This record gives sequence, structure tokens and C-alpha cells, in this order.
Amino acid sequence: QVQLVESGGGLVQAGGSLRLSCAVSGRTFSSYVMGWFRQAPGKEREFVAAISWRRNWNDGTYYSDSVKGRFTISRDLAKNTVYLQMNSLKPEDTAVYYCAGDPSITAQTMAVSEDQVDYWGQGTQVTVSS
Repeated sequence: QVQLVESGGGLVQAGGSLRLSCAVSGRTFSSYVMGWFRQAPGKEREFVAAISWRRNWNDGTYYSDSVKGRFTISRDLAKNTVYLQMNSLKPEDTAVYYCAGDPSITAQTMAVSEDQVDYWGQGTQVTVSS
């Protein structure tokens, strides 16, 4: 049983920063694609960022256009943890952020097809005040 547990959410002013963490247990996740999605009130869940275990193009990281240049996804294999560093936060970044992981899809697939993702965390609230 794979479990993903997010932490690090909270309330921050616009322009501030937060770092989300996702601890993975139950499997060695070195070969998993890991990612972050978010869901704002009244909106569908959307892709934010993903990181592949393959370090090829762009160091294996992928971002939505709305966060590119402001958010950074990374992983610590020794700690079985994936991070999302969020800088220059905007009120429109307010959402519940979900960690996602899958052993058999690519990061590109995760970015466009969340239905194929096997594992999800419970979510952590991020609120950005103006």
C-alpha cells in the first residue's frame, strides 16, 4: 500500500513563499513519476508540476505555464520525499494542493491525463492573501 502524505500548506501573503512536502511510504519511489496538482474552489483539479526519475530534457521536470518560473519541484530519494517550492505566490494560487505518484506513466502523461495516476495524497490547503 503506497501512501502519500502532504505537509507545508498554510496562509501566506501575495509575493511570499511556501514549500510543500510529500512523504511517500510503502514503496521505493525512485522509479515513480511524482507530481503536484491543485484544485481551487469551484474549479477542476489541474496539473502543476511533475518530476521524472529520468534526468533528460529539462532535468526531468515539467510545469504548467501558470507556475513556470515561480515553482520548483524536486525530490530527495534518501528521504522518499518530493517537494514543491512555491515563490512569488499570487492569490490565484490559492487551492488545495495534491501530491500524486505513479510507477508506470511518464511525466508528460501525468501532465495531461490525471486519470492515469494511481496514487494521491489527501491534499494540503494553500491560501494566498492579497
